[in-house]
Amino acid sequence: MKPSKLIRLLQGVLVPCLVLGLWHWLSSSGLVNPLILPSPLAVAKRWFQYLSPYEPFDPAKSGYLAWLVSGELLHDAYASLHRVVSGFLIGAGLALPLGLFMGASDNVYKLFNPLIQVLRPIPPIAFIPLAILWFGLGNPPAVFLITIGAFFPMLMNTIAGVRHVDAIYIRAAESLGANRRALFVRVMLPAASPYILAGARIGMGTAFIVVIVAEMIAVNSGLGYRILEAREFFWSDKIIAGMITIGLLGLALDTGMSALNNWLLKWHRGIEHR
Repeated sequence: MKPSKLIRLLQGVLVPCLVLGLWHWLSSSGLVNPLILPSPLAVAKRWFQYLSPYEPFDPAKSGYLAWLVSGELLHDAYASLHRVVSGFLIGAGLALPLGLFMGASDNVYKLFNPLIQVLRPIPPIAFIPLAILWFGLGNPPAVFLITIGAFFPMLMNTIAGVRHVDAIYIRAAESLGANRRALFVRVMLPAASPYILAGARIGMGTAFIVVIVAEMIAVNSGLGYRILEAREFFWSDKIIAGMITIGLLGLALDTGMSALNNWLLKWHRGIEHR
């Protein structure tokens, strides 16, 4: 490993190690009640129990694959990810074409913008009562709330991307005889793609925030539901284990989307290659 990479790795783990050390000291020194702030070791033990199967594993009765997918944590993580992806795809699928039309046409922008500006400041959490009244309990209200959470970041970034295309590109294309369709497809859409992909990344993050709140209200599975259940029994270690799982999943999603953005935007001058 090169010294520069080793230095970056050490820099990346320095603060987490310090936080873990301070956390362990607070919980073991008696300054904080362990029921309020359990030690990292207690949380790690609970996390592995949360990951473990519902019943003791017996290789004679089931294969290793069955053990791998039988843990409560994996079921909850899958339920949360399924809702996030479903809501994000619906929200992005609605926001992208609307944002493109609003960005490319002043008439469409003037028609929809007043309504968008009224609805945009309303947090998705405020729609919880209506979501339950309209869809009942279960996945539909949760997916509806996630759709709202992903819709507006994607929409606003798409509009901004299309409306802020450099005029030099447009004039150059028009001088070469590009018609309106070619101008939109070959110039405006590629130029706006950094904004669109940034909106998708923000929308995915918002969707992951909303799903935890939705699962505390409308469903009986998922990481948010399990955290709320742990609160009822005062299982602080399981609450923190669930929070850490949410953070790890969010990090994985964001890292994946960042890598996808960098790959799709290789041509963009703002991307530095090393």
